[in-house]
Amino acid sequence: MAFNLPIALTWLRIILIPVFVGVYYLPATLLSISAKNWLAMSIFALAAITDWADGYLARKWGQTSAFGAFLDPVADKLMIVAALIVLVWLDRADVWLAMIIIGREIAISALREWMAQLGQSKSVAVAFIGKVKTVAQITAIIALLLYQPAIPGIDTMVLGTIALWVAAILTLWSMFHYLRLAAPHLRGVTPPAQPSESSARIDPSARSTIK
Repeated sequence: MAFNLPIALTWLRIILIPVFVGVYYLPATLLSISAKNWLAMSIFALAAITDWADGYLARKWGQTSAFGAFLDPVADKLMIVAALIVLVWLDRADVWLAMIIIGREIAISALREWMAQLGQSKSVAVAFIGKVKTVAQITAIIALLLYQPAIPGIDTMVLGTIALWVAAILTLWSMFHYLRLAAPHLRGVTPPAQPSESSARIDPSARSTIK
């Protein structure tokens, strides 16, 4: 396994997850709730930036790898799921909206693994709607973590709530989109036997993942 900057950024994203969650466990005598909101939001925003940066740098520098293709979506899902759980705990997001988004992430991750076994990963490659969904999710989480006025004329709480609704709708839309694309390959198909180690190598160029 080659260790490079894109891989390091992906690991950084995973490390930052418990950091921004832990911010809210700091004693009130150390940080006010307003300071906690700003700090947690800033840490999450940094993690979100690494989500874009690691893939961009891996492609630009030709440092794509099978391990990177595996770790990148895992880090993405952990980041989103952890943030949604925190927002539900803080009573800033409806639990059923969070369940829709989290359930979709689990379902599509399972679909991705199934399609990879069938050798049809490209059939469910990332679509534009998936990218828009990710932007809506990150916008909602950043706004709801902040949860206080930041830009004059913009209600952060309302912006976050609307963005979370948009993310939930796009989440379902994108899920059905990927399921529709995968359906022809799944009808009456049983998963093949596990390939040998030599044939199980993932194409290092397949850095793109379902979003």
